Amino acid sequence: MSLGAHLVELRKRLFRSAIAIVLGAVVGWILTDLFIWNAIQAPVEAVAEAQGGGGIIFPTISSAFDLRLQVAFTVGIVISSPVWLYQIFAFLVPGLNQRERKFSFIFLASAIPLFLAGCAAGWFVLPNIVKLMTGFVPEGSESLLTAKEYYDFVLKLVLAIGIAFVVPVFIVLLNLAGVISAASIIKSWRVAILVITLFTAIATPSADVVSMFMLAIPMIGLYFGAYGIAYLHDKRVAKRLEREFGTPV
Repeated sequence: MSLGAHLVELRKRLFRSAIAIVLGAVVGWILTDLFIWNAIQAPVEAVAEAQGGGGIIFPTISSAFDLRLQVAFTVGIVISSPVWLYQIFAFLVPGLNQRERKFSFIFLASAIPLFLAGCAAGWFVLPNIVKLMTGFVPEGSESLLTAKEYYDFVLKLVLAIGIAFVVPVFIVLLNLAGVISAASIIKSWRVAILVITLFTAIATPSADVVSMFMLAIPMIGLYFGAYGIAYLHDKRVAKRLEREFGTPV
């Protein structure tokens, strides 16, 4: 494909992803009033009950509407994840041969549950983080959180970790496409661990070391799992080339 054809293909994939996210956001708008917002503010309500005051406030007249749009859009991203993950996959798959495409479908099937597992992991540690950080409020004071800042915190924690859990799948996909090798993946393991540690430190409060490690350990495991799959693929390719050319490659 020419550069122009690639750009047309990319535009098509982005358009389909955007449509899926918008449709998911419509569903998210409906579900927000049913249970989503209650679930989001539950950790803050638990802290407010324990402290005898505090909670989430909406400081401007449009805050509630803006927040509902944000929640709906985020839910749309999560609901439509099978669609936009497939669009990314479909954009990359033309670079693979027929044999490699068979394996890549397996990795696509794993990307969706990994994304949802990452979101679940962020959601799991959220109450502990809220409790920890509001625990620094001096006695006799109340913790009043603006709705937008609190939701931005929840969004960063849940959605960003969900995306981070999918990164190893695309590392494997790039390996199948011949963009990166297993040797280059393992060569950068120190940098990868540093980046993962920094990412989890940013996504969680620095004082909550337990939550940080709860997120970092599975992400590191997924990185080395991606290396293992890439290593087996490169080894298989090397053997095939050796059979074809008669000399080790």
